[in-house]
Amino acid sequence: MATQVRTLRSIDPASGELIEEFEPMGATQVDEIVGGADGAFRDWRTRSFTDRATLMKRAATLLRSDCERLAAVITAEMGKTLAESRAEVEKCAFCCDWYAEHAEEFLADVAAPSDSPRSFVAFAPIGVVLAVMPWNFPLWQVFRFAAPGLMAGNTAVLKHAANVSRCALEIESVLRRAGFPDGVFRTLLIPGGDVERVITDPRIRAVTLTGSDSTGSAVAAAAGEHIKKTVLELGGSDAFIVLEDADVAEAARVGVKSRFQNCGQSCIAAKRFIVVEGVAGEFEQCLVEEAQRIVVGDPRDERTTMGPMAREDLREALEDQLRRSLAEGAHLATGGHRLDERGWYFEPTVVTGCTAENTAFREETFGPLAAVMRVRDAEQAIEVANASKYGLGGNLWTRDVERGIALARRIDTGGVFLNGMTHSDPRLPFGGVKRSGYGRELSSFGIREFVNVQTIWVADDDGQNSDGRGGAAVE
Repeated sequence: MATQVRTLRSIDPASGELIEEFEPMGATQVDEIVGGADGAFRDWRTRSFTDRATLMKRAATLLRSDCERLAAVITAEMGKTLAESRAEVEKCAFCCDWYAEHAEEFLADVAAPSDSPRSFVAFAPIGVVLAVMPWNFPLWQVFRFAAPGLMAGNTAVLKHAANVSRCALEIESVLRRAGFPDGVFRTLLIPGGDVERVITDPRIRAVTLTGSDSTGSAVAAAAGEHIKKTVLELGGSDAFIVLEDADVAEAARVGVKSRFQNCGQSCIAAKRFIVVEGVAGEFEQCLVEEAQRIVVGDPRDERTTMGPMAREDLREALEDQLRRSLAEGAHLATGGHRLDERGWYFEPTVVTGCTAENTAFREETFGPLAAVMRVRDAEQAIEVANASKYGLGGNLWTRDVERGIALARRIDTGGVFLNGMTHSDPRLPFGGVKRSGYGRELSSFGIREFVNVQTIWVADDDGQNSDGRGGAAVE
């Protein structure tokens, strides 16, 4: 059943004040938008890559020229610093340019030798794709799907998180102003409870979701019942492994950036710091010192390096996880308190002395909380890293690069970053294993997720197979 919601509310995390309210779309309007996307697909799929690329490059230009205003909208709705918001807009523009330049190459026909003198694989668009997206990177999460999806010839409808509804409309506006035809990309302003009804619509051909693993399970179940392809990028509890020969100071510096950027609200943030005993004391000291240098405050102030959490319920959940972690024996090394001012601020927090069963290690923490566990050696570090139900990204620090690569191959995640910070990049495939989801976004792998991998086989002039079988009915 549809959820009865009076309005969708956008609230400033820095003050707790209402910014804007949006009336949810009714069933008739949703039907019209999905129908429009389905209708637009018939023409859009026939457009050349050159035509699509021209529009995608215009979108990149608009993102850059409108960066300051768009960054302000992001900061207002979800609380990240203006510097982080500007970087997000630029990353979206880069993604648009990247796929405009490479989509045709990624989707070119591939020769497939067979019993025919000519057979090959083509990659055809499949239709309308529903994107269910989160609030933490409100532009980037969408463009990393939309840029490859639209360049492949699909059309899209977006169901964004309710608290970033203005961001959702801004994305639609950018693409419309860039010249994308009506219906190619549309936003649905609906509550989460209405998503299943959209998934079941026969005109929706596939679903992509970024969100929690519980939401992913529900979406996958609904899509699976109707035999629809899904790509799921879900939660993460990334391991940050520091071996005995690591550059400890640099690892701590990068670890703090990885854990606390976006106020710790990132699926691929470093969350479980797993440190070999011999360097653990030094690393913990460096980590705490780096965390204490973070300037928490108004995200619109250029001096601020960490803004508020995006919602009050998220801060309450993090506080509960911290309380349980300390009760289980973890030590509070720094932070641990909400700030006494308006908005949903929380101190950068580090806990040490954790075990693999500690709440901060067992659960995904989505906020400014870093948990440190000491281990004997690299073997135990890999064991602890793989004990998580998640497997999205991870880090490993060692001066012995070849040893690091060998160990990285044994870590059960979608990506491992050696001596650097985990991040997404249009040039690299992105996604996870286990409860972090399946499928891939970005790179050539991502653009091929929502296409029909189509075999095209051509007979000899005389209608025979090259081996003379004449198309005998043998699978």
